[in-house]
Amino acid sequence: MDLIRRIYKKSFLVLISLALLSALIEWKKLPVSIIIGGALGFANIKAIAWGVSGLIGKEKTTGRMIFFSMFRLFLLFSILSLLVYMRLVNVFGILAGFTVIFALLLIEGLKYAKTDDGKS
Repeated sequence: MDLIRRIYKKSFLVLISLALLSALIEWKKLPVSIIIGGALGFANIKAIAWGVSGLIGKEKTTGRMIFFSMFRLFLLFSILSLLVYMRLVNVFGILAGFTVIFALLLIEGLKYAKTDDGKS
């Protein structure tokens, strides 16, 4: 969970900076879309961490875990579809928010894997 906290801290700073910079562009929905994309990315990472810890933990994989993984994807798709359909967000902003979160996930994951903590 320490890895997730580091990702949250760094991505929060990057998302806020990116949203402030995007406010200089004439698109009205872009900064809000970046924040929403980042928030959905945060929620997705937390759900993925919960699912992975359940898979490698003491508990056996249950149908409930598989159901919640599929439900998570359906819920994420539904929220994104609804926001785009109602034209409340900019699609490029959502993608930028997701990209920031997952890029930092990859970077921090590689750093963690190189340390002694990641090898245990």
